[in-house]
Amino acid sequence: MNARLASSAASLGVDVDPRDAAILVVESGAPIGRELVEQLCADRYLAVLARTAEHARALALAQPIRAIVLGALDTPRDALDLLDEVRRPTIRQPPGRPVWDERLPAILLSPGATQLDLLRAFEMGADDFIAHPAPYLELRARLKAVLRRAENLTSTRLLRVGPLEIDTGARLVRIAGAPVALCRLEYELLVHLARNPTGVCSKQELLRAIWNQRAGAGARTVDSHASRLRRKLDAAGAGGLVVNVWGVGYRLI
Repeated sequence: MNARLASSAASLGVDVDPRDAAILVVESGAPIGRELVEQLCADRYLAVLARTAEHARALALAQPIRAIVLGALDTPRDALDLLDEVRRPTIRQPPGRPVWDERLPAILLSPGATQLDLLRAFEMGADDFIAHPAPYLELRARLKAVLRRAENLTSTRLLRVGPLEIDTGARLVRIAGAPVALCRLEYELLVHLARNPTGVCSKQELLRAIWNQRAGAGARTVDSHASRLRRKLDAAGAGGLVVNVWGVGYRLI
């Protein structure tokens, strides 16, 4: 970690209670960011504002983060870079704890979003994508949805399908007792399939359940995550566990 990031959260103006989990709003435009935080707080969410990626990292170190809402930074690419950093947490705080939890629910706000922007955001791990400015009530509804999905995945129930075992409380995946490292969306995809072990999950169903989209993200989003999931399971000795049902979706054998 660089010296500036290693400085204390207090030196960056962080004033938070480390016992509470917050909604982290990342937005360079101070009026927009403050308004969103005030609206969330009025709805009884604990929300904090970061105006830079560096400040966002400091806040993530200062207290637990429940979800992240990524708005505008210096350039549209900066928000995607921060999302990529969250999903592949390599920046660490001494003595080695990652700054980010890669399972953190993330909503991306972007003005003038195109279908290509939408696809890129979901492929990089966004849970939802909203064209900005968006009505606050829409954002609140989508935030509730991603938080509910995240909370549903904290059940302590074990899921077992053949050699596969998923501890949804600890978010651990094992094949024949050996752990398998998955990114957050790969994990959620596998859990959804494991909870429907006798049926085929259509791509539209998976988009609704995991990406909160009835349309827009597209089948390529599901296919790319399913392909990476299958490669990891194959390498762990569970070849052929995830089956592509041509023209429909996916199932577990």
